[in-house]
Amino acid sequence: MSGSDLESFKKAAALAAVEYVKDGMVVGLGTGSTAKHLIIALGEKVKTGLKIRGVSTSQDTASLAARYGIALNDHEPRWRLDVAFDGADQVDPSFNLIKGGGGALLKEKIVAASARQFVVMVDHTKRVPVLGGSFPLPIEVVPFGWGNTARQIEVLTQSLVVLREHSGAPFRTESGNLIIDVHLATIDRPQDLEVALNYIPGVVETGLFVDRTDVLIVGTPQGIETHNVKRT
Repeated sequence: MSGSDLESFKKAAALAAVEYVKDGMVVGLGTGSTAKHLIIALGEKVKTGLKIRGVSTSQDTASLAARYGIALNDHEPRWRLDVAFDGADQVDPSFNLIKGGGGALLKEKIVAASARQFVVMVDHTKRVPVLGGSFPLPIEVVPFGWGNTARQIEVLTQSLVVLREHSGAPFRTESGNLIIDVHLATIDRPQDLEVALNYIPGVVETGLFVDRTDVLIVGTPQGIETHNVKRT
């Protein structure tokens, strides 16, 4: 399947997600290729009179939103988000996610947790029988003593732990932190792993989004699938 095919499935999922936005809402705007399609579609609706305000999860998202005329509440100390939208790197049958491939996982999780409804948009290749395997788990850590933090993560998970790099240097998040990618064969109990990882000093946040999805919209070769999730 070509990259253009997958891009069309992402776009279809994003366009379906636009229907969850109503006039006057405050909307969380995710980061990544699927979220980009959503922001552009919302921008077109803003041009024709839709009144919304957004909260962005990255500088790239903020720039794109501004380009398409979406006003942002990013600098307010507290938001009341009606709905938040984002993509995912993996989705398991229980609608748990791995996110953070783009390095924005901390802001993405803050925004998702702040919204009354969290809508996830993916193409069908992001669905997996179990998290892990083909995609590493990103973990954001503070720079101080990051090697010690990585060692504790390695002991806990018994897996390969790799410091993410960009252009030959350690990748820095917008908050100034580092990303460690953990290569786990499977994540059979994501909730337990999330709790255990967050117990390690130096861990800021993990890319595990457990029991947070309210709606999953999947773009497939057969059309759009929408799953309304009952959270535990």
